[in-house]
Amino acid sequence: MSNRFSSSNQIEIVSTFSDLVHTNFKGKINALCWHRNLDGDFNEIVTKLSLEENITEVYPADLIALQLSEKGNMAREIILNDLQVLTDFGASPSLNLIKCYERDDEFDFISTDVYSFHVDRSPITTDTFLCTYHGAASDIVSNSQAEQKILIPEIRSKLKELYDGPSEEFENFLKDNYFDLHYQLHPAAEPINLGLGHLWRLAVDHPKQQVLPCIHRAPIENEGEYRLLLIC
Repeated sequence: MSNRFSSSNQIEIVSTFSDLVHTNFKGKINALCWHRNLDGDFNEIVTKLSLEENITEVYPADLIALQLSEKGNMAREIILNDLQVLTDFGASPSLNLIKCYERDDEFDFISTDVYSFHVDRSPITTDTFLCTYHGAASDIVSNSQAEQKILIPEIRSKLKELYDGPSEEFENFLKDNYFDLHYQLHPAAEPINLGLGHLWRLAVDHPKQQVLPCIHRAPIENEGEYRLLLIC
């Protein structure tokens, strides 16, 4: 399949949901993309939903209750089907209407919010699934184009200044505060935007993982525009 993701050595393209969930990560491949060109008016759904907080979870019943045009109904059916197939697979998908995420601005040298390039970690075998239907889409970057922030001497030195426990527990301090999950891009790094409508599966750091976890970030939202994101 020819598309703008094909040239990346970390992405494998698939054409069905079954392939998305049953294809193994391998080598440098830590992102799988069910590439889709979706019909339907997802903007209509966003404009008819109510944002109660900066992030509002949207349930199937909320979608079903909307009065929509033919194009809006097409978009709704796509979302409901995505939620159903992921649930049937054993995942716990959540559909979120997003104005913005909470920012972590406690320190000026490191941030642990989702706008920072980071990896996901889990104590059990799992993957991250996501699809942006409307609004700004997430980015990923190759592991070779980024460095763990805790390994950067200047940042590590400042983190040691924050820590007042025994030296042998410093690494635990970094993990407990999620500092070790965040990355800084190399100057020549080229992040890849995940685009709209594609359903992605990203590798997570867990005990049985055979590849490096996928480095990704949430985008800065477009002014005056909400995101509609499926994630689990």
